[in-house]
Amino acid sequence: MKVAVIAHSKKSLGGGLAELRELLARYGVADPLWSEVPKSKKAPKYVQKAIDAGVDRVFVWGGDGTVQRSLNLLAGTGIAMAVLPAGTGNLFATNLGIPVDLEQAVQIGLAGDVRPIDVGRINGERFGVMAGVGADALMIRDADGGLKDRLGRGAYVLTGVKNVNKALVKVRVEVDGKKFYSGRAGCVIVGNVSHVLGGIDAFDDATPRDGKLDVAVVTATNAAQWARVLGRAAVGRTANAKYVEMTTARKIDIRLKSRRLYQVDGGDRTKTERLKVRVEPKALLVCVPNEQAH
Repeated sequence: MKVAVIAHSKKSLGGGLAELRELLARYGVADPLWSEVPKSKKAPKYVQKAIDAGVDRVFVWGGDGTVQRSLNLLAGTGIAMAVLPAGTGNLFATNLGIPVDLEQAVQIGLAGDVRPIDVGRINGERFGVMAGVGADALMIRDADGGLKDRLGRGAYVLTGVKNVNKALVKVRVEVDGKKFYSGRAGCVIVGNVSHVLGGIDAFDDATPRDGKLDVAVVTATNAAQWARVLGRAAVGRTANAKYVEMTTARKIDIRLKSRRLYQVDGGDRTKTERLKVRVEPKALLVCVPNEQAH
């Protein structure tokens, strides 16, 4: 097996990258194509080099940002991605049952099942966990750092309440070519998996294997309503929640009255007035624990 490693050098897991080298060598991978980057946005250059080199597997060391930047290129290539969850945010790994344990993650990457999963594409960029526009982008931005460390999921409730008024915007959402929602909304979230926003179960039944994306339009217009929405999501009861309109779709078209920040797998993107979202069924091969065979 020809293996590449793409590592965010500022992220840590277990005994660090030195231990990763030792573990790979122990399992027979003595000379992987090795690349370290200081920021997740630097990863694509080296992922492309790995693809061009004809590797069989790409180990991605980092958080959701590094994973997203990597899967954006790996989807559709037939090259399997193995995730080593070394970041503070590891929602992609968590949703697939990949533990925050270096040796176990390496074993899954080398000997686990290789399964195809869906990915989303938003304005031309792929994502594995979720994308959204409005308050969720502001929540993620403001919850980073010490606040998230101190309050956990509560950080998102706090920042969501703080940002609900400034995020409100008139929006039109079409799903699979038909109007789904038109009116004021605090945010629109599109999910590929169930656990999003720091592990909150925004989409109770979402799975990255159904060929669809889950869509939620949050219609809360004040802090009390927003807190109620997030409170229900935090305990995993989003379906049928008040102030939330939900559906599933293969294509989503989101038009905003004015420009708003959007996010892709927790990473900020520039303001926009339109988002075109599509699902790419079974586009990404990923290494998962053997018990997930069914």
